[in-house]
Amino acid sequence: MVPAFEPLVGQEQAIALLTAAIERQRVPPAYLFAGPDGIGRALAARCFIEALFCAEQPAQAAVIRQKLTQGNHPDLLWVEPSYLVNGVAVPASEARRQGQVRKTPPQIRLEQVREIGRFLARPSLEAGRAVVVLEQAETMAEAAANGLLKTLEEPGAATLILLAPGPEALLPTLVSRCQRVPFQRLASEAMAEVLERSGYGEILQQPSVLSLAQGCPGAAIAHWNRLQSLDPGQLQSLLTLPTSLVEALRLAREIDKSLELEDQVWLLDYWQQQLWQSGRVGAGGLKRLEETRRQLLGFVQPRLVWETTLIGFLEG
Repeated sequence: MVPAFEPLVGQEQAIALLTAAIERQRVPPAYLFAGPDGIGRALAARCFIEALFCAEQPAQAAVIRQKLTQGNHPDLLWVEPSYLVNGVAVPASEARRQGQVRKTPPQIRLEQVREIGRFLARPSLEAGRAVVVLEQAETMAEAAANGLLKTLEEPGAATLILLAPGPEALLPTLVSRCQRVPFQRLASEAMAEVLERSGYGEILQQPSVLSLAQGCPGAAIAHWNRLQSLDPGQLQSLLTLPTSLVEALRLAREIDKSLELEDQVWLLDYWQQQLWQSGRVGAGGLKRLEETRRQLLGFVQPRLVWETTLIGFLEG
């Protein structure tokens, strides 16, 4: 295996495709890294870029790795979905650091696609080609997708890497210009290896978190971090189920007051996994929780949804 790909676990097919392209010097102008969130697509992109740049300039390998690690390589542009803050597109990671997260989900915007065009219009400064990575490419609005299509038609000496769940998440005209690299969900042994390497070995003792992650280590870590942010008292009350009407109404009020809707939906999914794995509810209870999820996502008043659900378990 090319040393740059050593951090990537359980994706032998993707590694084989990418290393072959570098060795044969037949790197296409565009890739689609297809697979679920948290599976390692972004890590694979970083490994591939390191291997590509170092293969072009092996004598400068140490310097190249340092620049890539520091995020200041002049021939790499990493694009992530953004929020619109005071008319300016702010990358989602930066918005979270600044506490400026909006209720509407972030997306890759037309101005970001125009920035890609400007980036590719100049010659590469150090590497043999420029590389652009688009995280969550499926979040592109139609105008942005059409703008990117024009870039893909004439990318010049460049390679674009789109990260998305699958071809169905993008415009067919974009997909047709990309070479697809599939990423698979990890088996339990590979999951354990990645989580241990990442310092999250304790997740292996959380079957509900692992079930929610469905073979995606990044998703497992995200679920674990969400779990740690919950109020332990609220969580315990949910897991044991309320025993009185007063307790059910109080718990519904606290959940509605303390958690944003996205966090409430996540809590519901975790709760459902816990109840199912413990065998504490039957098919009727699981069906009730599915209806609760549908109502929350349908923007029914959350407190009312939780009250109805918890009282239903109390009466059941």
